[in-house]
Amino acid sequence: MFAGKVAWITGASSGIGESLVHAFIKRGAAVVASSNEPSGLERVKEACGEKSAMVTCVPFDLSDTSGIKDIVDKQIKTSGRIDFLLNIGGISQRARIDETPLWLDRKIFEINYFGTIAFTKAVLPYMVKQKSGHILATSSISGRFGFPLRSAYSASKQAIHGFFETLYLENKKFNIRASVIIPGRVRTSISVHALESDGKEHGKLDDGQAGGISPEKAAEIIIRGMVRNKREILVGKGELMLLHIRRYCPWLFFRIADKIKST
Repeated sequence: MFAGKVAWITGASSGIGESLVHAFIKRGAAVVASSNEPSGLERVKEACGEKSAMVTCVPFDLSDTSGIKDIVDKQIKTSGRIDFLLNIGGISQRARIDETPLWLDRKIFEINYFGTIAFTKAVLPYMVKQKSGHILATSSISGRFGFPLRSAYSASKQAIHGFFETLYLENKKFNIRASVIIPGRVRTSISVHALESDGKEHGKLDDGQAGGISPEKAAEIIIRGMVRNKREILVGKGELMLLHIRRYCPWLFFRIADKIKST
């Protein structure tokens, strides 16, 4: 399924994105690795050892959508095709609603939502032309319900579901699949880089994040979900039960969520 194919992964300089780079090349796929950290991408490429030639580093910033189409067009001329597009890059938040200035809400949406859909829209016509492809976007369990200190983050991830479910319905006739990845707690640096009310980074690993599954395990779960063509790929441990509680017993969810330590 993966051998000889091309996967483009954003957020590839760390965390789940980095682990997915290794997971794909292990399965024989070439990888285009992107993030806004060129040195991090080069580190990931070098870590692939004898298979490093299978990785192409294409750094860009999701917060600047103006040049994304040109970046995609240029890369397609080199790689010839894109079989898998994994939108992993994004940013989180640690701030109360009444302390979050509107510019910060916009910044989080610019990266998590507009950056993701701009990249997807740039790649989609090529997949339509080749009549195949699989596009994935990263949401969160907070993309299925609200959660303290994550208002803009939660809202941006909920918007992802609406867009990518529509993308699937419109493009399945072209043999294009679409999936939404829903991580719970994974041991990545997302909480470290989360934005506080002044726009500065949170700067620490949250306790819940520290107790999550490894990025390597998360990547393997995502790969299995792709093989099984799952529309939603749940990634995590016991915290995923909150999704089912919210759906079937909302009053209990709100009681539990109110007691969960949110940092």
